[in-house]
Amino acid sequence: MATARYSDFALYRRLLSLARPYWLHIIGVFVLSLLSVPLTLLNPLPLKIAVDSVIGSRPLPSFLEVLLPLAATRSGAGGLLLAVALLVATALLSRLLDLASSLLRTYTTEKLVLGFRAQLFRHVQRLSLSYHDSKGTSDSTYRIQHDAPSIASIALDGVIPFITAGCTLVSMLYITARLDGQLVLIALAVSPAFYFITRARRRTLRGYSREVKKLESSALSVVQEVLGAVRVVKAFGQEDREHSRFVRRSYEGLRKRIRLAGIEGGYGLLVGLTTAAGTGAVLYVGVRHVQAGTLSVGNLLLVMAYLTRLYEPLRNIGRRAASLQTHLAGAERAFSLLDEAPDVPEHPDARPLSRASGGVAFHNVSFAYEEDRLVLHELSFQIPPGSRVGFAGKTGVGKTTLVNLLTRFYDPTSGRILLDGVDLRDYKLADLRNQFAMVLQESVLFSTSIAENIAYARPEAEFAEIVAAAKEANAHEFIIGLPNGYDTLVGERGMRLSGGERQRISLARAFLKDAPILILDEPTSSVDVDTEAVIIEAMGRLMRRRTTFLIAHRLSSLKDCDLLLVLEDGRVGRRTNVSATVRKALADGGLEAIFRGGKAGA
Repeated sequence: MATARYSDFALYRRLLSLARPYWLHIIGVFVLSLLSVPLTLLNPLPLKIAVDSVIGSRPLPSFLEVLLPLAATRSGAGGLLLAVALLVATALLSRLLDLASSLLRTYTTEKLVLGFRAQLFRHVQRLSLSYHDSKGTSDSTYRIQHDAPSIASIALDGVIPFITAGCTLVSMLYITARLDGQLVLIALAVSPAFYFITRARRRTLRGYSREVKKLESSALSVVQEVLGAVRVVKAFGQEDREHSRFVRRSYEGLRKRIRLAGIEGGYGLLVGLTTAAGTGAVLYVGVRHVQAGTLSVGNLLLVMAYLTRLYEPLRNIGRRAASLQTHLAGAERAFSLLDEAPDVPEHPDARPLSRASGGVAFHNVSFAYEEDRLVLHELSFQIPPGSRVGFAGKTGVGKTTLVNLLTRFYDPTSGRILLDGVDLRDYKLADLRNQFAMVLQESVLFSTSIAENIAYARPEAEFAEIVAAAKEANAHEFIIGLPNGYDTLVGERGMRLSGGERQRISLARAFLKDAPILILDEPTSSVDVDTEAVIIEAMGRLMRRRTTFLIAHRLSSLKDCDLLLVLEDGRVGRRTNVSATVRKALADGGLEAIFRGGKAGA
């Protein structure tokens, strides 16, 4: 999946828009961060008091003399106790502030990330099948799980620390300038170097971060693919081969990650050398000022402590500028997924549909997964409401594609499909799909209970309705024989049940939905003959008074159809009304017996 490129401004604008519901929380984190600035300024003050006012004879800072009683400011013992009390108080307040900030930051981070992940997940579900067929699922999974947290990393760990560091920087510069203006100018002389270093490394860091995420996503795709087909892997004894494939993909990401760490380390080295040069210059000039008597030792210690903290925000800005590029690369990937447009859009003025009659018509319908290769060629036929239509033909001729067009999993490349005389594209998508119940070749169950799987068709259904649907599907008897009955967990993809049991659960789901149109796609192809008979009997009840589209390789499954369409190379090669004679031919001589002597009548 290609990743769109966004400017930093565009990313920040979108991130701030997403964070709007949590503005109060973010402001709270910001306020707590700002409260740390005065505590940071107070940290070196006890040392200055001890050196200048306790060991030496200089007076306390004027603001303390105003606030404190004379006993605390005029005696050495009082000054020492003041320094110790101030040290303990600032440490305690700093820890309490850190605790409050950590709790609020964690809460806000989790809410932001959950909201963004939910938005991405909702959007991915609405993308058409053609998107998922062509892109796969692992990259989307990676973007939802690993790229979505970028919004919190940028909003809370990127923007707020930058602002706090800036406030700390300005405050320290002001106080240092009051003590010795020359030292401030020397300290600031190295600042332009930070700007140019950051600017030079920004694009490189962003590019490598994109590559790392792409390769990590590729390694994840191997894991998903192998675990999804673990039975095949074990059956062919290919565990070592798949392990090697995973390690090979991961190693490519490892090399890029190490290269990225090297770039970040080099960036940090340049920042460290720059700050060391500034610190050394200030120390040299400061000592000369002490020797000249224009600066006290305590004030020099205060300046050096402030200088360390003065450069710390700059170093933080540098470090965060490096990690910020990684987070911005993640945000790019997440927004790129969010900006994928569905191939099956809903018209703004789409019409609602409560319950269809079930009349279906195809008018010159063609479809291609790829532009230069048509799967279906100008199909035209009409199905009256309540009819049973069988589709036959070799594998790959487009039978399943045809019914996927009915549910608008895809839209035709050309032509129109009508439901009750209205183009499918003119209906609300959710209303349209609510007209269909599907039973597929491979039963799709979720890792919940049997009752929840049946109720997936209609989550608000009463338990009695679930049981009634299971009875109609010939599933009730085996369900009540299970240890926990309807509360039995079916396992991942329903693997704790047999193929026939899973298929009957799928039929029960279709019974419960009670949709006017039914799609049965090879529903008995993976079960034995005895189970097939049970399923076919249930299918007979399910098809009553419903328009039914039945795809089957076993010709016996088609004998009760009103109309049989045979697809050949993506076209309706032959069609027939299925009479008693045809049904006998199906039973006696196979499909070709129907058409011996030429094309059957329409």
